[in-house]
Amino acid sequence: MELPTIIFIALGAFVFILAVLLVIAGLRDTRENDPLQERLAEFAARGETASLEEIELSQPLSERVIFPVARRLGEFVIRFTPQNALQATARRLELAGDPRGLEPAVFWFLRILLAVVIAGFLIFIYSVGKLQWTLTMKIGVMAAFTGLGFFVPDLMLTSRIQRRQRSVRKAMPDALDLLTICVEAGLGFDGAMQKVYEKWDNELSLSFGRVLREIQLGKLRRDALRDMANRIGIPEMTSFVAAIIQSEQLGVSMAKVLRIQSDQMRIKRRQLAEEMAHKAPIKMLIPMALLIFPSICIVLMTPAVLMMFRSVLGGVLFRGGQ
Repeated sequence: MELPTIIFIALGAFVFILAVLLVIAGLRDTRENDPLQERLAEFAARGETASLEEIELSQPLSERVIFPVARRLGEFVIRFTPQNALQATARRLELAGDPRGLEPAVFWFLRILLAVVIAGFLIFIYSVGKLQWTLTMKIGVMAAFTGLGFFVPDLMLTSRIQRRQRSVRKAMPDALDLLTICVEAGLGFDGAMQKVYEKWDNELSLSFGRVLREIQLGKLRRDALRDMANRIGIPEMTSFVAAIIQSEQLGVSMAKVLRIQSDQMRIKRRQLAEEMAHKAPIKMLIPMALLIFPSICIVLMTPAVLMMFRSVLGGVLFRGGQ
């Protein structure tokens, strides 16, 4: 292969990796605070006087260039995207915790960008390489990898949603225990949620913190709790919020309701753990059948086969074959 061809292939690989990293950066875990606000607080703590331009230039390159450009291009992509798809994407991003404040238009742009980059890279490989493939095979391979690149961000988003929901489901029994203790000690429900928000740093505590901020801004507590249940999207949280709202309306003891909910959540968590444990042997069958068992058979049967070839039976078999 000639040197220019190698350079072009390396350049195409670099562009492909850059597109993948852009998608990963858009879906990775992020801080809750605004980077610009953090920079302002940092300059205020130093006691330095800085202009807005200096503060903006102190932000990372991704915040200054990459994501604004992606947002502008996403606004162009949104014109050709069905409204139902945008609403479904917005809902999924909400369930994922709004990673990096990612907008539906930007997310769709990332999907299209990754698919286009993969397709362009394959076309480049076809043009400079010497593959003895038919046109149908080339089109099939390009369609498969382009489709894979289009759906990879969606798979990553689904994985993030499931990871967030598992984190909330795992933390709920302990959080409800702390809520119960705080309410029995004399705190109100809002004060108990504030304690959970202060003591822990997980998805559930961040959700409680958002509820408290919404209440401070004037939203009714029952509406803020319902919105939190919708943002998380698990039945356990929905039943918990419904029990809290019902106890407020009927005047039932909040501590008693919280204790009952805590016991139910702990039972549910144990049942889910047992379900996952029962699924483990079934999931292990495929790697055992395809990887472990053949290796064991090779290790155990090879000495016996060699001894058989060296024996009289082996000589008879070889002479019979000749």
